[in-house]
Amino acid sequence: MTRRRFLGDGVRAAAALGAGGWLGGPLLPRPAHASAPLADRIGPLGPPDENGLRLPPGFSSRIVAVSQEPVAGTAYTWHTFPDGGATYATTDLLSGEPDGGWVYVSNSEATGVVTGGGAGAIRFDADGTIVDAYPILTGTHINCAGGRTPWDTWLSCEEFELGHVWQCDPFSLSQGTILPALGTFAHEAAAVDLPNRHVYLTEDEGDGAFYRFTSPGTLPTGGLDLLTGVLEVAEILGAGPIQPGELRDLAWHVVPNPNLPPTRTQVAAATPFDGGEGCFIHEGQVYFTTKGNDRVWSVDTTASPATIQIVYDRATSPNKLLDGLDNVWVSPTGDVYVSEDGDDMQIVVFRPGGRLAPILQGPDLRSPLPELGGKSEITGPALSPDGRRLYFSSQRGDGGNGTYTGVTYEVFGPFVQP
Repeated sequence: MTRRRFLGDGVRAAAALGAGGWLGGPLLPRPAHASAPLADRIGPLGPPDENGLRLPPGFSSRIVAVSQEPVAGTAYTWHTFPDGGATYATTDLLSGEPDGGWVYVSNSEATGVVTGGGAGAIRFDADGTIVDAYPILTGTHINCAGGRTPWDTWLSCEEFELGHVWQCDPFSLSQGTILPALGTFAHEAAAVDLPNRHVYLTEDEGDGAFYRFTSPGTLPTGGLDLLTGVLEVAEILGAGPIQPGELRDLAWHVVPNPNLPPTRTQVAAATPFDGGEGCFIHEGQVYFTTKGNDRVWSVDTTASPATIQIVYDRATSPNKLLDGLDNVWVSPTGDVYVSEDGDDMQIVVFRPGGRLAPILQGPDLRSPLPELGGKSEITGPALSPDGRRLYFSSQRGDGGNGTYTGVTYEVFGPFVQP
């Protein structure tokens, strides 16, 4: 079936509504697994810990990197303004077998192609000890979010009008490859649908478009050819603006000149999305956020034609926990993590049709900079491959050096049930 709907979802949604946390709207299919939703398993946030984070009972934190300081045990100075991130399982260099370790990749939203931008990586061994850190992209500008590919590379997105997407190797000191075919615009995030040879892209503009890139085919290595292809923009079909609770079809229109900005205005029929932010694909559902109207969207790529709906809308939801929506990440068990750039700077977790709950709250900055107002957006959420550690950054956090240029954290806890 292309549009999967189950009676059991309605039962669970009714129970969630009774708990005051239902999101509203049509219900997406639940992943087929035994793990209970994380939002149903965690308790309330406690007082700030020694690192200034508020966490539920049973969770603990540590700082793994401070901007403008060397990562512990390495010579690599951690980049400023860390943003979108992802994790990758590592293999033994000699045997090629999994070694139990992982890499966390993080973008830098700093300006300036000489001293800012790019992306860095931290490598951990099987017990979580930092063993290396290094740059994987340099000489770029305002690298905001991005996306992990199924063939274990990192797509780093430049967020300015002349920005591009760069493909990077997360496993070694390297320099990324520019991908002009994915368009020239204020890229925010990317999500790869490998079976259909698609890359979905968000645009951080008030009238930004939602894009789909189609690759001509796969490479011998198993990845998609991202150097050539077709870029399209989405149109939501139907009468009037889409409303929470509606399920609409999508149409796609070819962008005539992908490298001639502004691309979002080249197709008159394109639907504007108010500040496209995070983007992630899970079991055929592409989740993305828009910060201008505080919404989480879902595109069902298994439907023909593809359909779109709003799975969280702050204006109409009975639970207004999420505000200032930004990066989004989805666990293998279907828990949707959304970080905030506003309000109380939390990471909130939910499953479509279920309740929302905060998994953490970032630290108060005590910042002397009035433009920060004691706040620092939360960026780059991603679980380690073993599901026990959550990585994220306070983008303008204070690591004790008084620069307010970013702190990257690890939170340990039962994120995924065995």
